[in-house]
Amino acid sequence: MKKSIDLFTELISNNLNGSNKGIYSICTTNSEVLEACLKNSLETGDILLIESTSNQVNQFGGYTGMKPCDFIKYVHSLANKVGFPKDHILFGGDHLGPNPWQNLPAKEAMEKSKTLIDEYVKHGYQKIHLDTSMFCADDLGDRTKPLSDEIVADRASILCKVAEDSWERNRKNYPKPVYIIGTEVPIPGGAQNMHENILPTSPEDFARTIMIFKDVFNKCGLEDAWTRVIGAVVQPGVEFGDDWIYQYQREKARSLSNSIFEFTNIVFEAHSTDYQTESNLSALVEDHFCILKVGPGLTFAFREAIFALEAMEIELLGKDHKGLSKLRQTLEKAMIEEPNYWKKYYSGDQNQQLFKRKYSFSDRSRYYWPLKELDLAKNKLFKNLRNNKIPLPLLSQFMPNQYHQVCAGILENDPQELVHNHIQSVVKTYSKACHSTTNNLL
Repeated sequence: MKKSIDLFTELISNNLNGSNKGIYSICTTNSEVLEACLKNSLETGDILLIESTSNQVNQFGGYTGMKPCDFIKYVHSLANKVGFPKDHILFGGDHLGPNPWQNLPAKEAMEKSKTLIDEYVKHGYQKIHLDTSMFCADDLGDRTKPLSDEIVADRASILCKVAEDSWERNRKNYPKPVYIIGTEVPIPGGAQNMHENILPTSPEDFARTIMIFKDVFNKCGLEDAWTRVIGAVVQPGVEFGDDWIYQYQREKARSLSNSIFEFTNIVFEAHSTDYQTESNLSALVEDHFCILKVGPGLTFAFREAIFALEAMEIELLGKDHKGLSKLRQTLEKAMIEEPNYWKKYYSGDQNQQLFKRKYSFSDRSRYYWPLKELDLAKNKLFKNLRNNKIPLPLLSQFMPNQYHQVCAGILENDPQELVHNHIQSVVKTYSKACHSTTNNLL
């Protein structure tokens, strides 16, 4: 049976040859989201690409408290829970580089980045996004403009060499890693200003980046690694903010899309594709933005479902019942007490910030769900709704899509299953856009 990395590279080659198939990349550590995605891939028969960022998971634990080896074990435990084959999961490392240590001098930040890359490859990550596009503390130059391609490529080559050496020491019985490069990286988690000029990367800038990277890699003796550079992060002209979305306009990206054929075995990786319509996601895949990254859009769906369940809990038990989960209240308290994850992202007065903490598309609440008090509140909510089965009229009121599936006998009227189903409604949009069909890969 072919390995997930081989199926992944085949898919990329086929996309360039006109298959119009792509793959979506799940970038989250939320257990309910991951379970829902694993269930969806179990249904479709596709491999599942799961990525963690250098902020989420690193050698110091990141904001999740997990090191690379911990995240692998964590995902595998969820796969075992739902019966998904572990060898059908492809692990990717996203934004691997100095990003968590931008406040340090470049030399120190790069030393930490080397350890980061080594840990990711050593423990089984096979898709590596080399992202050295950020300024470090002592970098000179105009910080309103991107760091130069030459510096970015030089630092990326250093990290690529670390990855290659780590594979040689630790993973020789497994396929070699593949790499994603690119300096035009959208803001993680969405933009902050809807008036920002969201334009596709120019074909000239894309070509220049590729040629500089190729030249640097070859000069550093990384010719073999260069053959495994299978994607480049570019801006296709998509973005989202608190309450707005820039939908894909393929005519504006046409010249960029056509420029992909100037290079061999490289596709585009599109970040910030959350909240795009299914037709626009399909168009992205057809235009060789073969890898679609999604993160906040999935945790946003999780939050929607959890809020709907709590609304039903209150209707069932009464707003003054002493046994309520008080989930939204617990979430708001946690966000107020520790505002670092949202304060600089949510502008406006108190009412506007309150609205954004609950409903923003950028979904900064995703950083708080791993907290023990939130997990306890979620479990209490599930328990209350299992002990007081949700009446169908109430389900119809707050989760109408799930109501119809429950009535049809294809969905269990269980709170966790309802949450997973709502998340899967988003995941299926990506499956369809990537033209996934049962057993099309496995």
